[in-house]
Amino acid sequence: MGALAEKMGIVFTEFTVERCVATMPVEGNTQPVGLLHGGAHVVLGESLGSVAAALHAGPGRVALGVDINATHTRSVSSGVVTGVCTPLHLGRSMTVHEIVVSDEQGRRCSTIRITNTIRDIPA
Repeated sequence: MGALAEKMGIVFTEFTVERCVATMPVEGNTQPVGLLHGGAHVVLGESLGSVAAALHAGPGRVALGVDINATHTRSVSSGVVTGVCTPLHLGRSMTVHEIVVSDEQGRRCSTIRITNTIRDIPA
């Protein structure tokens, strides 16, 4: 799934157009005070949203991120977080996905929204 996802320890566990799921360890992805870095949340979200958009796009097409935002609502200092990506809009030229990142107790830690444009791969 790419060098960054590998470095972050992201493991994809489910791949469908309607739902993509991945986990990521907190350890190794923290800010100086020991909490999961907000950027790590976003990397997990973008990884999931991009994979989901690419699945929807299909062969011969590519999904390109054009917007992403995140709201962090709970800190995480240990364990593993899980991201669940579901579509909000699946169009011919654009997708919008929501990714909910939860801790091991199932508590929402962040909500991420990503918009991808879909383009044909040049011949």
